[in-house]
Amino acid sequence: MVGPSTTEAERETGMSRLQAFVVALVGGSGTLVALYADAALPYVAAGGLGGALVGLLLWRYLVWTYRKEAARDGRRSDDGYEKRERFD
Repeated sequence: MVGPSTTEAERETGMSRLQAFVVALVGGSGTLVALYADAALPYVAAGGLGGALVGLLLWRYLVWTYRKEAARDGRRSDDGYEKRERFD
């Protein structure tokens, strides 16, 4: 069988889960740093929310960079896969 092994809906679901994981990971990091510093509860919450915002911005940057590079190189084919040279 030739072709993609996942449907477009499965791909979108997977990307949404990956995005949520990255945002939660960075947000959790901000929370843990605030807890380690013995901060009060409002500061811990602010650390978590700030970390989640940074995680979301990081995700958007990574997606933007990937799309920019794929478009610049002209490697995307009609079926959505990258075309690569042998020793690229």
